[in-house]
Amino acid sequence: MNCEILCVGTELLLGNTVNTDAADLSDMLSGLGVNVFWHTVVGDNPARLAEAVEIAKKRADLIITTGGLGPTYDDLTKNVLAECFGRKMEYHPEEGEALKAWFAKNAANRFTQNNMQQAYLPERCTVLHNDWGTAPGCAFEEGGVHVIMLPGPPNECVPMFRYRAVPHIKSLSDETIFSHQIRVFGIGESAVEDRFRDKMERMANPTLATYAKFGEVMLRVTAKAHTEAEAEAMCAPVVEMVRRELGSAVYGVDVDSLEALCLDLLKEKGLTFATAESLTGGLIGARFTALAGASAVYKGGAVTYCNEVKAHMLGIDRDMIESKGAVSYETAAAMAKGARLAVNADLALSATGLAGPDGDGVHPVGTVFVGLADRDNVWVRQLKLGTRRARVRQLAANHAFDMLRRYLQGLPIIEG
Repeated sequence: MNCEILCVGTELLLGNTVNTDAADLSDMLSGLGVNVFWHTVVGDNPARLAEAVEIAKKRADLIITTGGLGPTYDDLTKNVLAECFGRKMEYHPEEGEALKAWFAKNAANRFTQNNMQQAYLPERCTVLHNDWGTAPGCAFEEGGVHVIMLPGPPNECVPMFRYRAVPHIKSLSDETIFSHQIRVFGIGESAVEDRFRDKMERMANPTLATYAKFGEVMLRVTAKAHTEAEAEAMCAPVVEMVRRELGSAVYGVDVDSLEALCLDLLKEKGLTFATAESLTGGLIGARFTALAGASAVYKGGAVTYCNEVKAHMLGIDRDMIESKGAVSYETAAAMAKGARLAVNADLALSATGLAGPDGDGVHPVGTVFVGLADRDNVWVRQLKLGTRRARVRQLAANHAFDMLRRYLQGLPIIEG
């Protein structure tokens, strides 16, 4: 099935809103074995939207739209799509009642009559009820082309796709698609692809594909079969082959991130940890506490950006900092040990370095030291992470979580 994602909204063209919907949907569609061949963005203009739909009808089996399902005058997606496919609009009373109930529960939002526009959908469609907002989506097929319409706000679009559109898409075929996501840290995409290129070129079902993520690589193994169990069994040997080839660089299968894996492992082992951050400015702690359940294992952290605070809050010897420098193996080690002792945690992570644009006269920009301490030992990883400030900070956090997960998985923390 070949798909075109059609995102509607003048704010997307003006750059006022970042179009994350297309990226999120493409990622999830690839896991379903759907080929996303086109992304189109069009403003809130009925003539231009109709033109884009006519083009999509000629080249795609599946058109997914985002945006333009709300109550205002420029929310025109449903009406234009209905006209393009020769369908009338009709009122869905169950959605009208759901709208009234939503506003009754959310007193901060005042109900106005134009909200009822959202209960009008193309005739003979499958209604995709929205439990995350007010605008329902819908799906229909006409002339061999399948259409799915979703709301634009990402906090509605993503769950609507996952819990409403995905079951609908799966119902369109008698085959089941199953996939595993293999997450890799410490090896670049080109190196990973080079190892598996010959195998990937020979694969038909299952397939193996590589994707570059920020600071890491994901490999997706996908199989089609009559049942999910059959498809999963087809994927299993490929997953094992990748694990065998890449070794400890594979940090997990079907996990969301390094920090999410760390959270699960810490809970499993009943351990706590703390952080001491300099160049990352609290980023490690922020990424971890963004996860539900972080409070069970994360005791807290200190942002010790200057030497005085490193000494005062973490108990680090001032003379050592002066002699070795704030950006050093010794300071990273002392920060990790100090953070662990300060809150009586089992483990602690630290990060100190130069994110740029200026160096310190000793180390080049991008020099980072990341530390990990337990009750008896301390490990420090020295890194050269480039010259882009934001990238250096994010990669430093990635390396910190990688050290933590290696400790928790019983792997070498510093590989030679």
